[in-house]
Amino acid sequence: MKKSCITRRSFLVAGATTMVTSILPQLNASVTLELQKYEKKKIISLKNLKENEPVYFAYPFDDKNSFIVKLGEVAAGGVGKKGDIVAFNQYCTHMGMDLTGTYKKEHKAMGACPMHLTSFDLTRHGMVIAGHATESLPQVQLQVKHDVIYATGISGLMYGYSDNLDKGAQ
Repeated sequence: MKKSCITRRSFLVAGATTMVTSILPQLNASVTLELQKYEKKKIISLKNLKENEPVYFAYPFDDKNSFIVKLGEVAAGGVGKKGDIVAFNQYCTHMGMDLTGTYKKEHKAMGACPMHLTSFDLTRHGMVIAGHATESLPQVQLQVKHDVIYATGISGLMYGYSDNLDKGAQ
């Protein structure tokens, strides 16, 4: 006669199923996603943007806290004919150090951060290449209309804020 025993996998599946089925009735079925509302803001004309020369601009607040750059190669989230124009918040996500002047055109990267040497890949949504940061640079969403580039939102949380739209949170 074969002895039956429960495997670790069966135990975990049964436990997870029990937890999910006990929680589901308590969830409100009318859950809706709330989208944050960002103002659309004119940033720069395509003709005024030069390859590998970051331009700093104010978005979503009134201080210059973001940059836009034409990389010359396709980038995730990029706009323009080549999909090579991207914009990001300019503060390191580790401890908020200003990254102004750290753009490396040969690597299409921002950094190394002067504080703890974090670098960010601008072709891959600003993801961390090396260093202490664990979050990508917040990417400014862009839109091109009639050869003018507009900022329309931000993906990711800016350093020092609990909400990208809350000016007093820093």
